[in-house]
Amino acid sequence: MTVLGLGLMGTALATAFQRAGHPTTVWTRSDRPGPEGTTRARTAAEAVDAGPIVVACVLDYRAVEQTLPADLSGKVVVNLTTGTPDQAREMAAEVGKRGGRYLDGGIMTTPPAVGTPAATILYSGPADLYAEHENVLQVLGAATFVGEDPGFAALFDTALLTIMYAGLTGYLTATALVDREGVPAKAFLPMAQGMLGTVASFLPAMADQVDSGDFTSREARLDMQISAADHLVHATRDRGVDTTLLTYVKSLIERAVAAGHGGSDYPAVIEVLRKG
Repeated sequence: MTVLGLGLMGTALATAFQRAGHPTTVWTRSDRPGPEGTTRARTAAEAVDAGPIVVACVLDYRAVEQTLPADLSGKVVVNLTTGTPDQAREMAAEVGKRGGRYLDGGIMTTPPAVGTPAATILYSGPADLYAEHENVLQVLGAATFVGEDPGFAALFDTALLTIMYAGLTGYLTATALVDREGVPAKAFLPMAQGMLGTVASFLPAMADQVDSGDFTSREARLDMQISAADHLVHATRDRGVDTTLLTYVKSLIERAVAAGHGGSDYPAVIEVLRKG
């Protein structure tokens, strides 16, 4: 195994391979030593020559392109660097030009979890290539193949992180709101967790409506939700808590109603989001 990049994540990846019994060669631009038991290459080209599978986890896709040697014949490049779907597709084409084969990946965990079942890593690229190396990739955590389009790992990574950040921001906004009335975060926590579970239970029906395009209200019409959203904004503002998130939600509902979805359920908001 070869790991290019020894930041916190790259170090965790190299450590996981080494602990699983895979001889691991590492390289980084800095003078940072590799994890115990790994071999430190003097150059990136030397590291790439050391094994058939090259795992890259560096600053960005430009750094990946500059780090990889011109000749990648017989090499499999697994790029776990954070980037966009278009960057992944361009990198797949570039690696192909250099004679290598390419898998892109999205790491859905923190460095301490790498190498444990708690880690999830998304992969995209040729299905046969993924199947050939799945056992090795499972060393890093739960490997999930999301499609042959090399951009799909980055796409799903972006989508899932969007859920994460939006959800966490909603939780923190709500926690700030009850905090204004003297309610500790830990006291509010069980109710917040319960609500997140309830929200998760809504998703299957919402997905059906999105896929079918039939948003006809079966729960709560959007034109009736404007008033509720307005109350949320005012109650939050009155307590000195930032209302950016709730104001945005209210604007989405208003725009959906203005577009003719007043008699629809909340999933109709996706029609506004699709227009950007």
